[in-house]
Amino acid sequence: MWRYILERNWLQNVLLLSVLVSLVYYWGFVFDFGYKFDWSVLYTVNETYGENLGYYLIRGLKLTVEISLISSGLALLLGIIFGLGRLSSFKPYYYFSTVYVEFFRNTPLLVQLFFWYFALPQALPEAWREFLFSQNYEFISATLGLSIYTGSFMAEVIRAGIQSIPKGLLEAAYSSGLSYFQVLRKIILPLAFRSIIPPLGSEFLNNMKNSSLAMVVGVPELCWQSQQIESLTFRGFEATTAATFIYLSLSLSIAGILNLVNAKLQLVPKEDKNWTHILADIVFSPFSFILELSSWIGKLFQRKENKLELTGLSLFTHRLLVALNKIIVLVLKVSFVSALIFLIYKALSGIINLNWKVVVDNFRYLLIWRFPSKEPGDFFWGLGGLAFSVIMSVIAISVSFFIGLVVGLGRTSKYRLFRIPSLLYIELIRGNPLIMVIFWVYFFVPIFTKTYINVFWSATIALTIFTGAYLAEIVRGGIQNIPKGQFEAAYSTGLTYFQTMRKIILPQALKQMIPAIVGQFIAIFKDTSLAYVIGVLELTFVAQSLNNRLMIYPFEIYTTVAMLYFICCYSMSIFANKLEKKLETDTFRLTM
Repeated sequence: MWRYILERNWLQNVLLLSVLVSLVYYWGFVFDFGYKFDWSVLYTVNETYGENLGYYLIRGLKLTVEISLISSGLALLLGIIFGLGRLSSFKPYYYFSTVYVEFFRNTPLLVQLFFWYFALPQALPEAWREFLFSQNYEFISATLGLSIYTGSFMAEVIRAGIQSIPKGLLEAAYSSGLSYFQVLRKIILPLAFRSIIPPLGSEFLNNMKNSSLAMVVGVPELCWQSQQIESLTFRGFEATTAATFIYLSLSLSIAGILNLVNAKLQLVPKEDKNWTHILADIVFSPFSFILELSSWIGKLFQRKENKLELTGLSLFTHRLLVALNKIIVLVLKVSFVSALIFLIYKALSGIINLNWKVVVDNFRYLLIWRFPSKEPGDFFWGLGGLAFSVIMSVIAISVSFFIGLVVGLGRTSKYRLFRIPSLLYIELIRGNPLIMVIFWVYFFVPIFTKTYINVFWSATIALTIFTGAYLAEIVRGGIQNIPKGQFEAAYSTGLTYFQTMRKIILPQALKQMIPAIVGQFIAIFKDTSLAYVIGVLELTFVAQSLNNRLMIYPFEIYTTVAMLYFICCYSMSIFANKLEKKLETDTFRLTM
């Protein structure tokens, strides 16, 4: 019976459509929300405020796009600088780049934004501080924080792309007489960017979604504006739904553009090109013309240079330029080391002079808040702080693993009855910022369930749903990495689909997925900081509460919180790296 249903696409389509119609009918006409929907709030003039509140979302979208574009450009620049630094043989540059990448990748963006907005101005002279806040510092701090955070991820992507270039190609380039900067400009970066466009595109997409956190420092971007409409009209469902679809549209648009860029950069024979490659050729034809024109001009000048004979004067000039290049490089190295020493000196002297006693006195609150406090109705006995963040992330990753496993299997299924719902879940959740998912669960799940949900469980459910979508993609990737011959061999022995998955495919795929799952656990541990927006007593909320109470010690508090997150996340990343190397070694032994 089930095999008959699954093997007929038209019947699957009928079932999917029936389920969709049933859901629309139930939620639209049967279920009593206790809430009267009014979508006109998004497109009509509000009588109370005398303006169309839908324009708030348009203004928020404009600001979101501005922050995303500026921060993406700066992040790419930082990624190139520090990605090259991670491969440099000049040790001060290498260590500085490594510290930058590891620290900013392993601390939550929310904490970094709080540091740039609340703590950094306190370390500046009063005149500088007043000048900053007169220059729209909210926007500056959000863009700066987002750029630095995203740049640390892009640096690793660029480093991996450069390392993928064959060493023989670089040796051939150097042996032809090209300098380091010529090799970098003409060979390394062009080849590296061709291979890193897909992962780099993911970082651009994440950067856009992360721009939603700018709301916590007062930037009226899209997420902030949706909450502003809710506070003015109490129409949170309509405003949040509109913002959700705008974010989803932005994500799909960026993903589509990046797919076209990737298709344009692929070296595919004419006969093998599909519609994506053809569309990419059409879209990027103006840019191709500009590149061809600049290449033609470059070749023209190159021919003229080749016609010149290497006279004694030109040979002297060449040697002089080589010597001058070495002097410039030496001066740059000395200047870099001097600036680095000065920076370290100023940072250490500033840190030493801070009032760390306030951190010592409140360190217990940062770790466990008021535990054990047997207040009536408190299920966690006053627990909070870092311990709360750990508990939330453990619950989220444990439950979401099973969600990711089921959805990932559905995503790889050849039956659209399972594949399409899985795809919709993944794209809807991954296409929106986590903060929007938290708002959905906190504000609207109680409407559907008619029950009150504690803020801790609201945030944990949102983290679980969000993580499940990402784990589903990890599962899908792990299954697709298994050679198809193993599926065919299993089916030929008489095993069913579920037996094949349980006994052969998943044991191998899970082994490959473990490092990625650990990496996702690190990400979700950092993302527990976003529970701050609905008042969960995790580490960031406790830190903000202490800062509001003490008022004059934001530098000490946020530095300590950043280091706590860093110690936890960096320890887990070291474990993930060791685990990945161990699994690679085991795989090699099995294939020998």
